[in-house]
Amino acid sequence: MNLSSIEITGIILLIGVIGFYFLKLQAKTKNSQQKIDLFADRKKEALPIKLQAYERMLLFCERINPIKMLVRVKPKSESVDEYLSLILQSIEQEFEHNLVQQLYISDACWNVIITSKTAIINKLKQVAKTSKSAQDFREKTMLAYQNSSSATDAPIAYLKAEIKKYI
Repeated sequence: MNLSSIEITGIILLIGVIGFYFLKLQAKTKNSQQKIDLFADRKKEALPIKLQAYERMLLFCERINPIKMLVRVKPKSESVDEYLSLILQSIEQEFEHNLVQQLYISDACWNVIITSKTAIINKLKQVAKTSKSAQDFREKTMLAYQNSSSATDAPIAYLKAEIKKYI
């Protein structure tokens, strides 16, 4: 079998094109694997930060629990409005201190926490309207939350469920 120089050139060219595409595919595969490895490393590094955010939001929920807050934040006078203002200020300070944690927790979880915070504030305002003194406000709030689940129970359960996804 006698091949002409054109046929030999064609075969060499075909082998070269196939080799080029093979090397290109191999480089692309290697690049993809490097991206996957980099993503896995970043995810590994982010996990402690995410878990810390969930821990901090759990602590936030515990700190704005109305019964625990009333024990921790004492009235400075007998004025209901002053005491309510002091408690609401404490809730807002706790919230602002943990505001950045929303970057690391899910949107759904953040919304549950915001809803809880709003419900607590609204309930405290409602109880304050019917209270005659700061002490009366404390007693009525304790009674209101003593016989029912706290508004922080739902976000705490939600946080725990999300943490279990990562552990």
